Amino acid sequence: MKDCHTQVFKYQRKEVKLSNEDRDDIKGKADTNRLRLRGGLATDGKPTPIGMHTQGSYSMKTMIQEKDGDYDIDDGVYFRKEDLVGPQGGEMSALAVRQMVCAAVQDKRFTTAPEVRKNCVRIYYNEGYHIDVPSYRKIQIKDPVSGELKTGWELASSDWKRSDARAVTKWFIGANSIKCSDSSKDGNSGQFVRMARLMKRFAKSRASWRSQTTSGFAISRLVEYCYLQDEDRDDRCFRSLMREISNRLAYDDEIGHPTLSGENIVDSGNSKVAFFKKCIDENLKHLEVLDDDDCSHEAAMSAWARVFNTDWFEEQPDPDDEKKLDSSITGPFVKKGETRYA
Repeated sequence: MKDCHTQVFKYQRKEVKLSNEDRDDIKGKADTNRLRLRGGLATDGKPTPIGMHTQGSYSMKTMIQEKDGDYDIDDGVYFRKEDLVGPQGGEMSALAVRQMVCAAVQDKRFTTAPEVRKNCVRIYYNEGYHIDVPSYRKIQIKDPVSGELKTGWELASSDWKRSDARAVTKWFIGANSIKCSDSSKDGNSGQFVRMARLMKRFAKSRASWRSQTTSGFAISRLVEYCYLQDEDRDDRCFRSLMREISNRLAYDDEIGHPTLSGENIVDSGNSKVAFFKKCIDENLKHLEVLDDDDCSHEAAMSAWARVFNTDWFEEQPDPDDEKKLDSSITGPFVKKGETRYA
């Protein structure tokens, strides 16, 4: 297979991975919103949160660059169940908690007012992105084996349902550490996390795909299912990952939840998963030219450009041409003490 590791590695680093500056900007807005939320809850005489935590792709370090700036940041707020009491002394419903949070983050400076969504409160920013604030309550769950009580969490959705986004982050960082020899402790580097970012970029590489394809969470789980490390070859690793995901979905298109036993991210027969597989299969064909013994640099770059729907690859210089240029400039080896005149 034509070696395009350098180009694929650089593409991920320059065009896909979220920059440190953007991460800091997003974190700054999340921190400001936390202060607004705490202040609003206090002013309204509502319960004090026991914690606030970023989650999802931001905390998993798989958030990718968005040309339109439409970043989706999850920043959860956590309460004690016993604190969430309604005006009549009864337990607050999931909807009532979301409405409470929405009221607390209202600010006249917002062009678009925060709104209650099915699983969160969404706060819009003029730069194009938004912060989603899901609400959780702390509960006690009886272990089915030992019978002991342990801490669990429920999300305020259409009703209260079991969910623990922080456990998902721990799962992903742990998978990166186990599966990838060059991973970092915080999950920010390593081939495994690079593959997750690249697969998410592929899934969103066409505007028409975005509403039709499966979620970033489902994609991360598929990467965890199918990733096989290929040291020093990100290009070959990504192509292999595409094949393995396609093969896996051909015989099992159910995507299980990594931390909630017996639950699925996506059930079998999901149309968005089927669409994602179709996209992979169609684009694997573009990479077949890489197997030709005489595959040129131009042909290889064109293939990767089609996969990711970008002209970035076709702008990359041919390494062989650069070597020839370097050779023509330096000329033959000159021994120490000798002088070579142009």
